[in-house]
Amino acid sequence: MTGRSIAAERHGGASTPVFPDVRGLATIGAARGGTFVPLGRTDRTSSELTWNWENDTVAVYKTSEFRKGLKVQIDGEPYLMIEMNFVKPGKGNALYKCKLRNLIRNTVIDRTYKGGDSLEAADVEETEAQFLYRQGDTFVFMDSKTFEQYELSADQVGDNWKYLKDGMVCNMVLFNGNPITVTPPNHVILKVEYCEPGAKGDTATNVTKPVKVETGAEFPAPIFINMGDLIKIDTRTGEYVERVKN
Repeated sequence: MTGRSIAAERHGGASTPVFPDVRGLATIGAARGGTFVPLGRTDRTSSELTWNWENDTVAVYKTSEFRKGLKVQIDGEPYLMIEMNFVKPGKGNALYKCKLRNLIRNTVIDRTYKGGDSLEAADVEETEAQFLYRQGDTFVFMDSKTFEQYELSADQVGDNWKYLKDGMVCNMVLFNGNPITVTPPNHVILKVEYCEPGAKGDTATNVTKPVKVETGAEFPAPIFINMGDLIKIDTRTGEYVERVKN
């Protein structure tokens, strides 16, 4: 568990605060041979925190902390909580109905938790990584801060290969220190390598044709686009946005 990722989750990127009244607890925990890990929020005083002295424990989120955007771990895999609804029935415990997206497979599951349940916090962090090159079905990136190189498979990159240019800075998600996904910028500018000649004077945007760009991918673009043109593509939809002046 890296403190950096959990701190970013709970404090908007700020470091986890260390309170004077909990330093003694950390010392006692170390003396007992245990791991000093706060369970639940870390922005409360020591009297309000729940601690676990067992070895090899990890931080957890209680249902009272469930919210959209939380990164948790279920059955050893990281999930993003994309929706959370609190339901208070007339009788019985409060219910927390959650939608969670698997950060590896991009699948979505529905789970319902009772008040008092908890989920492990996923050791997930985001970093900027520069695309270096592609070798077969392997894509090589370099962390912009640490300069460490990471390899992602074609399955991990998915359709994002269509937008990757040498030197492009992307957002990479790491789970347990290993890359699992990479996302290019929302918009990229790509050079058209081949297309059928555009009709002279035709500026219609509702009539399209396929154009092949420098990455090897094809996109539908207006009929007036020619070879050598630079076009802006929305990577979230794969749609043409506009022609860019050279």
